[in-house]
Amino acid sequence: MAKAKKKATKKAATKKKATKKKVAKKATKKTAAKKATKKATKKTAAKKATKKKATKKKVAKKATKKTAKKATKKATKKATKKAATKKATKKAAPKKATKKAATKKTAKKKTKTKRKPNAAFMRPLTPSDQLAAIVGNKPISRPEIVKKLWAYIKKNNLQQSRNINADDKLKPLFGKNMITMFELSKIISKHVS
Repeated sequence: MAKAKKKATKKAATKKKATKKKVAKKATKKTAAKKATKKATKKTAAKKATKKKATKKKVAKKATKKTAKKATKKATKKATKKAATKKATKKAAPKKATKKAATKKTAKKKTKTKRKPNAAFMRPLTPSDQLAAIVGNKPISRPEIVKKLWAYIKKNNLQQSRNINADDKLKPLFGKNMITMFELSKIISKHVS
């Protein structure tokens, strides 16, 4: 009996050890599972945080775009208001405005590059005998011919609004007593080669 008791106690002890091992294994599995779930929750939390950051950035970009649009709209509204007030002040005080406008125009003219004339206009042309009596007989460009003709007309007081009266030198050139200023270029074309 004593042997049987010893065997029973040994079996019980081995069972206890086995159960302890099983319990220890279960505990380690549980802790491992807990650790894995903690890691997974940390990863998901990190992903959520990055998503939140990305959405915040998108929202911030949209907000900045909206504010930029609003600012440009405000700026254009202000500019139109300023232009309207400037027009009103120009009408109220035309003397001051004309002086300012004149200085602004001269400043703008200085910054622009000078326009190059067309080569065809600058080609020297020989005038006919009737035209040479007013302009001279040397070959000169068409703009120069027009300039000299107008200088002659104004010098001799031959212009009456849109009409040009012919004197003794201009009668053979025009072919009649009076022409309009719009006919002048046609007449020049006939008397130039």
